[in-house]
Amino acid sequence: MARPVKTRGYSSPARAAQARETRRRTLDAAMRLFLDRGYPRTTIAAVGAEAGIAADTVLHLFGSKAGLLRAVMDVVVGGDDEDVAVLDRADPQAMRQETDQRRQLTMFAAGVSAQLERIRPVDDILRSAAVVDADAAALREDLQLRQRRGAMRAVAGWVAANGPLRDGRTTEQAAAVLWTVTSPEVHRMLRVDWSWSAQAYQDWLGATLLATLLEP
Repeated sequence: MARPVKTRGYSSPARAAQARETRRRTLDAAMRLFLDRGYPRTTIAAVGAEAGIAADTVLHLFGSKAGLLRAVMDVVVGGDDEDVAVLDRADPQAMRQETDQRRQLTMFAAGVSAQLERIRPVDDILRSAAVVDADAAALREDLQLRQRRGAMRAVAGWVAANGPLRDGRTTEQAAAVLWTVTSPEVHRMLRVDWSWSAQAYQDWLGATLLATLLEP
């Protein structure tokens, strides 16, 4: 009797590239529709049609509409779909390695301002969706109360490692300041309600952090 032929699994670079392109195209389509229609009125079928793939493929990739929204938020937070944590990226790590506190906060203000330009429009949709959708509410709570707070605690620790903070503030107090002034709500108030430019917001943020967290 002939012995069964052993099969060997392999990964095709072309297939992997195609899958990555499909995922990227789907995320781009979802972001456009979320911004145009809002979260409740955007359907999986509409995202699939916009991306040129079947609705079942969208569900296979992301599991649900909530999973798709989470993936979109991951992209706008990081700036791309690379599987790299935000704080492990080049700019935050450069700030971490900087030993001058004033320079650290200036670098932070520039980086988070650019990030908020991407995040805040999508967060507007997420915040509205959270009122009527439990999954969206849970996602926003996780992003704002767990992930962003954790990131601000890390940044405050990096700054405090290079010297004392103003008026004896603790790292936790500094994190609270960072978390508050870099919130999407504050960004919207200044950029939209008061029509500030992106540069004006960045300049204000940098000056505010220096004045609040460091000795003159």
